[in-house]
Amino acid sequence: MPSVSLRTIREEHASLAAILHSLRLMMDQGPGDEPAVFFDVMRAMLFYIDEFPERQHHPKESQLLFPKVAERSPEAADAIAQLERDHEGGEAAVRELQHLLLAWELMGDARREAFAKALDSYIHFYLEHMRVEEVVVIPAAQQVLQPADWAAMDVAFASNTNPLAAGKPRDAAYDRLFTRIVMRAPSPIGLG
Repeated sequence: MPSVSLRTIREEHASLAAILHSLRLMMDQGPGDEPAVFFDVMRAMLFYIDEFPERQHHPKESQLLFPKVAERSPEAADAIAQLERDHEGGEAAVRELQHLLLAWELMGDARREAFAKALDSYIHFYLEHMRVEEVVVIPAAQQVLQPADWAAMDVAFASNTNPLAAGKPRDAAYDRLFTRIVMRAPSPIGLG
């Protein structure tokens, strides 16, 4: 049976991939006749990335998973070093996207292309980041970590409050964010 932490990491990756896919779909569709709704949902999804993966998911990987795997699996150490560099720049990257989106919203279509390019680059970067975690780090972790390692991580990852995780209770503070995204974003995240 997979550990709570591995199941949580995979669920969180799936939520984030769905958000990234929805961001791309919304970008392809554009603001259309409802720019206020478009920008509101785009901001909510970028806020989700900033609030959840950057503040809950990544720190636990960096503090609990990566060091032990890198120490015990030299084959995974280079990939983990790159993932750590990714984590270090992640918050700044999503904040830059938030800024570029606001610039487009407030300054008009002259700023659209800058946001579109940055979003495309960010989505590609993030999907590759998660792919490396899934194909390098997780298999290495399954080989080298001991039950006590998993137990400590399971406790930490079980406390995550991913507002988009299916079948898990949500922190009430995230209800507005969850509703805003789900009711207005396109599938696979939302109903809009």
